[in-house]
Amino acid sequence: MRQHVTPLLSPAVGTRRELTSFHFGETARGQTDSQKIYIQASLHADETPAMLTAVLLRRRLAALEAEGALASEIVLVPVANPVGLSQHALGQFIGRFELGSGKNFNRHFIDLAKLAGDVATRFGSDAQENKAMVRDALRSGLAAQKPLTEFESLQLALLTLSFDADVVIDLHCSLEAAMHLYTSEAAWPEFEPLARYLGAEASLLATDSGGQAFDEAHSLCWWALQQPLPDSTPLATGIIATTIECRGQRDVAYEIAQQDADAIVEFLRARGAIRGEAKPLPPLRAPATPLAGSEQFYAPVSGIVVHRAQIGDTIRAGDPLFDIVDPLTDETTTLHSHTDGVFYMRRAIRFATAGAPLGRVTGARPIRTGVLLGA
Repeated sequence: MRQHVTPLLSPAVGTRRELTSFHFGETARGQTDSQKIYIQASLHADETPAMLTAVLLRRRLAALEAEGALASEIVLVPVANPVGLSQHALGQFIGRFELGSGKNFNRHFIDLAKLAGDVATRFGSDAQENKAMVRDALRSGLAAQKPLTEFESLQLALLTLSFDADVVIDLHCSLEAAMHLYTSEAAWPEFEPLARYLGAEASLLATDSGGQAFDEAHSLCWWALQQPLPDSTPLATGIIATTIECRGQRDVAYEIAQQDADAIVEFLRARGAIRGEAKPLPPLRAPATPLAGSEQFYAPVSGIVVHRAQIGDTIRAGDPLFDIVDPLTDETTTLHSHTDGVFYMRRAIRFATAGAPLGRVTGARPIRTGVLLGA
């Protein structure tokens, strides 16, 4: 294992933060039969379950490396957001948004397809050689970036570590949630084994969900470059990427974090990135559904939120999900699902202001357009 420290741009005199990455196995660069796997945790710094999973994964990878079991380069960043780790206000941990600017740490990453420039004009007939050309262009483009803020330098450091990976796994969690993951339609066949090993209760698919989150900053680049190409200049896909939501913010326990770390190891075994025979695939708990099919619920009025369904429940159209009780008038407003699916996430606060998001249920039929991610 090799430890690498990337200094971030200092935001003020006398202060400095750094990004730490752990590198296992041999570098995959230049080896056609090798893979590079990139895994990071807690880009939203207050999503602690992901961080604990990364800690236990680091222990597994160190042991596997000592056994000579790694057949790929694996880069692990257990703390992907040292900036957000320091953000506390009145006893509350605020790691989703940078307090100075209000920016979401997992939105608006650099558009890598634009950064690659006119590389497609130089493509030949070899899909793998074209892929290498794209990676070279991205390497040069990222090296030329001049971040102006600590926030920008953090996003640039993460992309510099990950842009040339074959697989990107971004570990997050939600507020209160079942295990679920996000990926693209094109990558789903390759990530379905991961969903099985994780016991994911929902797998949500979108090519472009809006917002240029970290995972899609990678996958969208290759999709966008591939779309206009004629058959004579094919481009092999450089990266598949997924975001794993490790349940809810309070789900911090060794047992479940170890379960998730072990699931990732089995997935990497199945891909050949770790030597040895992977465990048999468990059944898929729920079929993948379009992210655009998820029904999102908002409070039409303010009041006390009483949950009528539990996380992970199978929901039918017409089932009650939330009561909102007005403590002054005693009036109760009940919200019912219009969708058949899985109740996979909900907000943690039990009092709602009008318009506040309450939760989501998966759905097989697309019902939303535009930006599909929350703020």
